[in-house]
Amino acid sequence: MSTSPTGKLLLDICEHTAVITINNPPANTWDAESLIGLRQIVSELNANRDIYALVITGSGDKFFSAGADLKMFASGDKAVAQDIGLKFGQAFEALADFRGVSIAAVNGFAMGGGLECAMACDIRIVERQAKLALPEAKVGLLPCAGGTQRLTALVGPGWAKRMILCGERIDAETAQRIGLAEEVVDTGEAKSAAMNLAASVAAQSPVAVSFCKELIHEARDAVMPKGLILERERFIQLFDTADQKEGVNAFLEKRQPEWKNA
Repeated sequence: MSTSPTGKLLLDICEHTAVITINNPPANTWDAESLIGLRQIVSELNANRDIYALVITGSGDKFFSAGADLKMFASGDKAVAQDIGLKFGQAFEALADFRGVSIAAVNGFAMGGGLECAMACDIRIVERQAKLALPEAKVGLLPCAGGTQRLTALVGPGWAKRMILCGERIDAETAQRIGLAEEVVDTGEAKSAAMNLAASVAAQSPVAVSFCKELIHEARDAVMPKGLILERERFIQLFDTADQKEGVNAFLEKRQPEWKNA
């Protein structure tokens, strides 16, 4: 049976469904340990032919995930950025390519890398009180784990620009209206709704589902890989700028950044 390599990700198996719970309080942020762990878990689940679906959710009642732990980027070290950017890409691309059906049970704030994790899943069920955003530009960064590519594919360039370029935070109802969420449920109900949907996957042929998912992704796979690579390259280039260090440190120091535009 598959096990989690890190306490920052809890793994449970319920019949044909694997449940991953992001467990890094207080905000369920991602770091190198949890990203490596996610990639390993998905690899093991892919090898387990009894697993047809995967549900990912956050521990607690406030955060699905607040994204990257920004302390990793406070020094402005470009090598650190390159390493973490690669780990983000590898983890969420593995999640996107999971053999079965993946469902994000968004039980609270999904910010930055947290929303990118949810977007790497096939389906998103979002609780009514949840807020979703890609606020990286507010701290001198950019979404480096598929955010620019997957958000645009899901909601179109207009809403992608509102959320990424204007820093707009949206609620669950807006997410459903623009195509970012497939279902909105009441507080505390995302996981159970996701489990019910995952159980319905077992009524389908697992082989047929895998083939269908591959075909649905065919158009995406023709163009997205190039964008994902460029996304990480641009992320690393930001670490040559003064704005990157100012933005991250202003956030950590709880003050307004003073942008240098350089």
